[in-house]
Amino acid sequence: MKALRFDRFGSLDALQVADVPVPVPCENEVLVRVRAAGVNPSDVKNVLGRFPHTSLPRTPGRDFAGVVEKGPEEWVGREVWGTGAELGFAHDGTHAEYLALPADGLALKPQSLSFPLAASCGVPYTTAWTALRRGGLVVADRRLVVIGVGAVGSAAIALAGVLGTTRIVAAVREADLTESLRSSGVPIILLTDAKAFASGVRTHFEGGADLIFDTTGFWVDAAVGAIAEFGRITTIAAPKDGHVNLPLLDLYRVGGVLVGVNSLIYDVEACAGMLDPIADAFDNDEIPPPKPVTEVPLENGPSVYRAIEAGSTEKFVFAMP
Repeated sequence: MKALRFDRFGSLDALQVADVPVPVPCENEVLVRVRAAGVNPSDVKNVLGRFPHTSLPRTPGRDFAGVVEKGPEEWVGREVWGTGAELGFAHDGTHAEYLALPADGLALKPQSLSFPLAASCGVPYTTAWTALRRGGLVVADRRLVVIGVGAVGSAAIALAGVLGTTRIVAAVREADLTESLRSSGVPIILLTDAKAFASGVRTHFEGGADLIFDTTGFWVDAAVGAIAEFGRITTIAAPKDGHVNLPLLDLYRVGGVLVGVNSLIYDVEACAGMLDPIADAFDNDEIPPPKPVTEVPLENGPSVYRAIEAGSTEKFVFAMP
């Protein structure tokens, strides 16, 4: 089968398209023919050596949608999707024509989504799901601000209603504004400075927000001044040096909580548990389909990785023959 492979860290020159044997599933595993596989920034960072727990040589890739070819009888022939922390790191990942993984790591693919659209969802939607739930959105009618409307931010805005709130504000830079966002009905705050951000939040939510989800990592300090009493801030990113200036006095005075959300804590079984209700939400028209994706053949994998490293925000998906 064809697969992307790398055997050293530090440069995307290490990533090559290779012919490798089809994996043989172990007991309690399945063999999935991958029909589509999403590409995430973490896949690129993995090849560059940013994750010390990755073992070599390795096939990268975390997200997939496909059809089970071997395994327990109840799964054979089923259309599935999935993601998980071990894929591409300690276990060969999804950027290949076949994938072996535990049967407990499978979830049924939404029937309303094509394979490429389903494959684009894994990391963004499970990350957003985790951030919203750990941020307290399990309590109905929470006041939510989502900073950034990339793949994860857009997923969070879509999933918020499933978790019990329609009180949502998006905070974006002028450059991130799109016509679809303007027409979505979601109120918008333009990101300029910390004081204006806090003022904008309180214009929409008297007393502040119950949850601010910062998908960028650059607005955590500003978010402290915009949360309500006992409010929470969740974040999935940080500046390159990993540090922010946090107004701790202000945080503890309102009883606030800062929550870090790391998708690499959740294995394929945990992610399958998140994807099941997300699939139902897609199929029941509770959330809109994801944004369109750019489909490319696996043979173009190295160039896709380079495009992402260069700053492309396109959502790429490898579509398999």
